[in-house]
Amino acid sequence: MMREKSTEERNMEVILDVMGCKTRREIINLLREEPRFVSEISKELDIGQKAIIEHLRAMEEAGILSSFFRKIERGRPRKYYDISRDIHISITINRNNFRVDVVDDLLQRKQLPPGDEWSRLLNLENKIMNGQWEAIEELKNLIRLYDHLKKRAEDLLREAEMRRKRD
Repeated sequence: MMREKSTEERNMEVILDVMGCKTRREIINLLREEPRFVSEISKELDIGQKAIIEHLRAMEEAGILSSFFRKIERGRPRKYYDISRDIHISITINRNNFRVDVVDDLLQRKQLPPGDEWSRLLNLENKIMNGQWEAIEELKNLIRLYDHLKKRAEDLLREAEMRRKRD
């Protein structure tokens, strides 16, 4: 008997399915710059408007894109598409594990900076959640590094404030 998939698993599959298409990734890349309407996207990617509309519909249904109407000087309002939220996808593949984590609205989940350090911490979290206990030592080392960096930043701030008062 097959178990029913959780909402989280269904959401992950929808996002992976939608993002598995190169054209959709190209659309997302365009929309990172600014919101656009169908004919702009179609022209930029040299793909027919009907195909673009289908891609946009799929991404909007998955919650990756949102749309809004904007009035123009002549004619009826245009429907613009934009990236609707931050999504971080982490895929772990090794002999003991295949795991895909979709973290939605990154900054609401944890107040951590984006980039390499965030990825490193997420990777450690995945390892620990999967019972790879050797990652605990790596996490302790990371915490020590963060503590050292924080102390250094505080020292630098004190020194800068003292210099500013002298000047």
